[in-house]
Amino acid sequence: MRLKKLSLRTRIFIAMILLVLLASVLVAYVAIYQYKGEREDYHTERLANKEDNIKTHINRVLNGRNNTWEVTTENIPLIFKEELSNIADIHELQINLYDLEGSLLISSKANLKPDQKDKCLEAEILNAISNTASHRYVDKHVENGETFQSSYSYILDSKFKPIAIINLPYLENDDIFSNELNQFLVRIGYAYLLILIMAITIAFVLSKYITKTIKAISDKINTTRLEKRNERIEVEDTSEEISTLVNSYNSMIDQLEESAVKLATSEREQAWREMAKQVAHEIKNPLTPMRLTVQNFQRKFDPNDPNIHSKLAEYSKTLIQQIDTMSSIASAFSNFAKMPAQQNETLNVPKIVKLALDIFNEDYIVFTSDSEEIIAKFDRTQLIRVVTNLVKNAIQAISEDNGPEILVHVGNAPDNQVVITVSDNGSGVSDEYKSKIFEPKFTTKTSGMGLGLAMVKNIVETYNGTITFESIKNKGTTFRVVFPRV
Repeated sequence: MRLKKLSLRTRIFIAMILLVLLASVLVAYVAIYQYKGEREDYHTERLANKEDNIKTHINRVLNGRNNTWEVTTENIPLIFKEELSNIADIHELQINLYDLEGSLLISSKANLKPDQKDKCLEAEILNAISNTASHRYVDKHVENGETFQSSYSYILDSKFKPIAIINLPYLENDDIFSNELNQFLVRIGYAYLLILIMAITIAFVLSKYITKTIKAISDKINTTRLEKRNERIEVEDTSEEISTLVNSYNSMIDQLEESAVKLATSEREQAWREMAKQVAHEIKNPLTPMRLTVQNFQRKFDPNDPNIHSKLAEYSKTLIQQIDTMSSIASAFSNFAKMPAQQNETLNVPKIVKLALDIFNEDYIVFTSDSEEIIAKFDRTQLIRVVTNLVKNAIQAISEDNGPEILVHVGNAPDNQVVITVSDNGSGVSDEYKSKIFEPKFTTKTSGMGLGLAMVKNIVETYNGTITFESIKNKGTTFRVVFPRV
């Protein structure tokens, strides 16, 4: 799992280092294995050559002119009483001669006091010499950490008849091979150290080259957004795989741009459809009572009626009220459709908020401020619109039975920001409606278009601010507007 979390660059780097280390270990293993094989072959061939040379020398002594003894097994100690030591010295090897029954006849080792093992050969050795085609047996064993070979074969007379068994104890001296192996491993170690340094350098450069383009693609993907125009990647001199990846990304960007245009067009069309439906719905509401009023006036109109003037005034009042309603609907939609212009006027926020509250005559609206002067940059008209909409919303939410109270406060917020809070003790907002409170057209009232809070949110966010609220059912609601001073 940890390996999966590593970057591609790190994986390439580690892979090349491990490859070099694995190669060095493999070469060292092959060298040691080869050394062991050559060492065994060397000692086997060396013992066989010495055995042939010693047997040739012994045959010359047996068949030589200086030999006055009959060549028999019993005379072997007499024949080689002086010569066996000379032969052993010449060939630098100990020589033991046994009779055909395995009993020791003579040895080149001076002052030899053989034990039972040296005085008599084991039956296994005798059988091996007798039953093999080469009439030769080699015993290999380890004593005190050193490897010994011991060869056994027949000594033949002139008629090729076995007359004795020759034994040659041989110590495998590996000092030369060990020194050569150590020197070779040291040299190969230096060579692979140099290769390792080169591999680290190459891996660093190669991984950086490979991942450079991938990182550029990654950075582009991280900055890719549906709502903005994204740049294509232009990369030269790259591998086929990277070029394919770049082309796929550029193709995706082109398709994304086309989709964004289609989506924006679709959203605008959908917004206008929804707006048209809402306008039609809101206008239709006052038109119905207007139509009923006119029809009723036509049906009951009598020029001779003594109360004609009062009835006409009543009908006119009803029509004017409905016309005013339609006018307010048109104004609300017009104000919502207008994006607030960022005038960035330098304002004294408490003064402007207090000015916005002057249009309200309710005694239960209380204004407070942390200080008389809190300077910020905001559009004067838009700030008044924000405050008046929040206060109107609070007035519509309260009930006079609960002792209505609306608190408007201006204060300082952390990070050089201004905070305006509008609190009421009204009916509050239920949990099911909290997520929809800032949506256009949403309202819990029997009148109004539900555009006031949506317009306030639009204005505040235009000035890099935020609007939040907290509400408890049947206890009240607090709206909190925060925006930067500058």
